[in-house]
Amino acid sequence: MMLSNECFALMGLMGWLMPLAFMLFLGLGTAAYAKYVITFRHSQENRS
Repeated sequence: MMLSNECFALMGLMGWLMPLAFMLFLGLGTAAYAKYVITFRHSQENRS
């Protein structure tokens, strides 16, 4: 019985951590992409 309680506790912890980690990864990816697009446009404007 103790094993199943630990398993449920671990799943509850992972149930909280995984969406938070996914949201953080998604936010960082979006920020990095936006920064890349902005710097790419600035470099194109500087060349012309």
